[in-house]
Amino acid sequence: MRIFQSTRGHGLIFRHVPRLASRLPLFARQRASMSSDRAQPASSSHAHPLIDRTQVGARLRTIRKNQKLTLKQLSERSGVALSTLSKMELAQVSVSYEKLAAAARALGVDIARLFTPAPNLIQTGGAQVQPTVVSTTIADAPGYSTGNYDYHPMAGDFPGRSMTPMYARIFARELQQFEDYIRHPGQEFALVLSGRVRIQFETGEAVSIGPQETAYFNSSIGHIYLAEGDEDAEVMVVMSER
Repeated sequence: MRIFQSTRGHGLIFRHVPRLASRLPLFARQRASMSSDRAQPASSSHAHPLIDRTQVGARLRTIRKNQKLTLKQLSERSGVALSTLSKMELAQVSVSYEKLAAAARALGVDIARLFTPAPNLIQTGGAQVQPTVVSTTIADAPGYSTGNYDYHPMAGDFPGRSMTPMYARIFARELQQFEDYIRHPGQEFALVLSGRVRIQFETGEAVSIGPQETAYFNSSIGHIYLAEGDEDAEVMVVMSER
């Protein structure tokens, strides 16, 4: 394995790391699908409140029904398995950002609409205009748990967004906690707020970053965030689809 030291002496690039198997044993898949009712680590005592996944499922179903789409049609558009979409709507499973984003994309809505109601546009002279700025606190941003991460989409009230900013708390520490790598169109930027994070790529590459260090990568390449050390990690992530 070759290791490349960053100029700051903290970020490390690793190569020739074994690739994650596309399918893992049943116990690993079950662990990956654990919802927010999992036991919280001691270090997550300051974790922010999470939205009930039943609300996310209900919003997904409402948007789909309003567009007069069947689950099969949404599955064909999104690439998400029909059975998974059904379980998402019935709140029977917690899924990764990748699957929620794919469903939202297929429905032509911002992923924030699965967490909060549609924003109210400013009325000016009878016409609706976008706000100049939207300010958000992490504590006020509805969060969702996958069992491996808690993530909170930010600034969801800004209409027509071209970026998706997100605060995430990373609990996972082993690749085996995931069924597969996470992939979604576009690019991704990550800034570590606290703790230390290893971003493992399906190419076999990985980067290790700590507080005030960043990573920028092609998010269509499979990737997984892992917390390093005893503490959970906090990360601010910004994603775009181009």
